[in-house]
Amino acid sequence: MRFGMKLLSCVLVASTALSLGAVSEPLSAKAAGTEPAGTGSYQENYAGLTFDNTKWNYDQTNNVFWQIGVKYCTNGTSDYETLGIYVPGQYMRSVKNSDGTYTCSVNHAGTAGGYTASTAPVVWPVDTPGYAAQAAPTSYSYDSVSDYVKAGFVYVLAGMRGRQGMSGTSDTALSYSCGAPWGITDLKAAIRYIRYNLNTLPGDTDNFYTFGMSGGGAQSALAGATGNSALYTPYLESIGAAMTYSNGTAVNDAVTGSMCWCPITNLDIGDEAYEWNMGQYFNTDTRASSTFTSALSADMASAFADYINQMGLKSEDGTTLSLTKSDTGICNAGSYYDYIKSEIETSLNNFLSDNSFPYTYTSTSVQVGNTPTSGGAQAQGFAQANGGQGTGAQTDAQGAPSGTKTDADGQGMAAGGAGMPGGGSSSSESIVYQTPQDYIDSLNKDGKWISYDAATNKATITSVGDFVKNCKNPSKPVGAFDVLDKSRGENNLFGNAENTSAHFDTFENALLIENQAKYAKFSDWKSSCLTDFAADLSSKDEIGTVMTTRSDMYNPMYYLSDYYDGYKTSNVAKYWRIRTGINQSDTSLCTEEDLKLALENYGVKSVDFATVWGQPHTTAERTGSSTDNFIAWVNDCAAK
Repeated sequence: MRFGMKLLSCVLVASTALSLGAVSEPLSAKAAGTEPAGTGSYQENYAGLTFDNTKWNYDQTNNVFWQIGVKYCTNGTSDYETLGIYVPGQYMRSVKNSDGTYTCSVNHAGTAGGYTASTAPVVWPVDTPGYAAQAAPTSYSYDSVSDYVKAGFVYVLAGMRGRQGMSGTSDTALSYSCGAPWGITDLKAAIRYIRYNLNTLPGDTDNFYTFGMSGGGAQSALAGATGNSALYTPYLESIGAAMTYSNGTAVNDAVTGSMCWCPITNLDIGDEAYEWNMGQYFNTDTRASSTFTSALSADMASAFADYINQMGLKSEDGTTLSLTKSDTGICNAGSYYDYIKSEIETSLNNFLSDNSFPYTYTSTSVQVGNTPTSGGAQAQGFAQANGGQGTGAQTDAQGAPSGTKTDADGQGMAAGGAGMPGGGSSSSESIVYQTPQDYIDSLNKDGKWISYDAATNKATITSVGDFVKNCKNPSKPVGAFDVLDKSRGENNLFGNAENTSAHFDTFENALLIENQAKYAKFSDWKSSCLTDFAADLSSKDEIGTVMTTRSDMYNPMYYLSDYYDGYKTSNVAKYWRIRTGINQSDTSLCTEEDLKLALENYGVKSVDFATVWGQPHTTAERTGSSTDNFIAWVNDCAAK
């Protein structure tokens, strides 16, 4: 639908916005298994897809059975296309082999964490910062899986291919097909493999949950939104994935729940959302008035407003959300604007209610990485607040690995400084705020934009723009994810066999074409960007898929909104949990908000959403540990 639409002015009102279609109940994982499996010409290697129960290893100290190096597809060409599986010992009967391994069968009488082998949730970490690859495990680490197996979960870590190699990095020349949609294709193949073998493995087919942060949060969202999408069929068949059981019944790749921290997603409109939320309020660097990219930034902000007015998103009270021009001439008025402003105030007021005063924050170090293979990377300093905030470290979408962060004991650490003044910058010294008013005053130090009522312990803000200027400064250039020189991690994500980086933003391309005469008046304008976009958007990957379809396959909204042709062509997860640090500049606040709204409008059973005040790009939590909160959420979903 969208590619044939002419960009409209943002003065469209709610009455002209498209309304969402009738809501239907998302199918469960079992129901989704009735979907057509493939093309009909695929020759499935059933023997090669059968799990070997004679090669289990056993951690006697911690009572965990495990296997690594398990091939989950039969035509895979990469070391990434294997998985590790970790199972509470209570779920297994075993006989020791002569080589020290074990032959196991499922013990349906055993219990762990209140679950049995038949009811145990299966959890899938997605540790893919900036859409990078997730390495398959090559050794055993109990610390990385302990919290999950203690909870009675089956933990599956699947290797996944990632974006193309980036210039100047060690992965410039990769020996495998990569980029979109191969990462999610691999995850889907692994999910299918485990489901294909669940007669001989512990775990509940209707209790599969993915979880990840940043690019991992995005791909967790994709796993939740794209269940059994036919667009992935030729990719799955090409790597020899499980498509049908031996009786011809389809194997499915739908998941039950998706946990997303700070998801870098909705990439088709991500650049435009970034400029509407942040860029339009600044005039430095690529947004300086002397640059053509400043004009592009303004046009992108307007294009996002047009998009919102065509989406027909509805708030919780049924109001259709739209944007109009304010007295300043930009599209920062209307019901959508009011909604975003209210969400910012909710985040601040949650912080005031969640934390006691005197309130202290101090700097600390956090480790990057959450899987048995990532093992933690460089320490990064962020503020640790009293009251126990979520875990994590701030990274750029194309920078160092990020994911669920842990301390040396594998426990969630507080980070980000819930309510750190100055947009999330860290400090080497502790600061104590005696009262909420003291804290509010620190945020108002450069001019009052927050009003606080001590009697009700409630705060209000003057505007979205004032919040952004004080707390959410843009850290990325114009074209945050699809920059003109194609140097972003997301450009690498959409590379192909001919080029490791490619343009993919059709909205940006339309603006460049429509406004080239205006942009050409600036000295930094390069007309070559038009031909670059044209070449990349017309390119195909090795399966023969065009760029626009590849972009759709990596956009959860494509499946969730009737603005897109993919609406209701997949089996969407029933349960969602989304957390984001409100101060992050890695992506627009609109990204998470629009995803939440689309899920609610779609009619999923539950969307547990919060944007956490003062937190940067991290596994943000209002209170407690991200790991503990995720486990509690899975338990809650499994009980429904």
